[in-house]
Amino acid sequence: MTDVKICGLTTPATLDAALAGGAAFVGAVIFPRSPRYLEPLHAATLFDRARGRAKVVAVTVDADDAQLTEIALILKPDLIQLHGRETPERAARVRALTGAGIIRALAVSSAADIDAAAAWEPGVDHLMFDARPPQDSALPGGVGARFDWSLLAGRTFMKPWFLAGGLTADNVAGAVATSGAPMVDVSSGVESAPGVKDTVRIAAFLRAV
Repeated sequence: MTDVKICGLTTPATLDAALAGGAAFVGAVIFPRSPRYLEPLHAATLFDRARGRAKVVAVTVDADDAQLTEIALILKPDLIQLHGRETPERAARVRALTGAGIIRALAVSSAADIDAAAAWEPGVDHLMFDARPPQDSALPGGVGARFDWSLLAGRTFMKPWFLAGGLTADNVAGAVATSGAPMVDVSSGVESAPGVKDTVRIAAFLRAV
């Protein structure tokens, strides 16, 4: 069975659609430049309904200690996703500071990017292989870009890992078959506009998986 993370949820209706469809992970984006941004208190209020039903993930980009402390105290996520220029040493600091598990997102455009995951494996709970965004993108992910999923075919890793980047209800089954991914992550692929999740698309994606 392939587990699903629906990322960048911002409303009760879309969160409920993710939970009803069986999403194993639900993500709150705590990054002000994102169209999916939620303040920690807003996220905590929204995601409280997911406790015990799915793991709550706080998506961060180069957050400082003060931001991470606020996220840990208010949102209390199960996992923190690092989607910036963090190092393995920084990931260890984030875990110690927050008590949360760690997902490390890695931008992929070649096999060398996947080889680089080895440095992260001992210190994280999950890796996420995401498409490298266009050079002019203001965001590190969630832009609908995709990479060659066959780069992951036959690869083995120490922890269950996510495939992300450009996934939709129409292509996710093929993406899983090609890459062998045990878990998938979707954000823009279930939106009707940037930052606007669609309950019908969420349900369709979860059915397709």
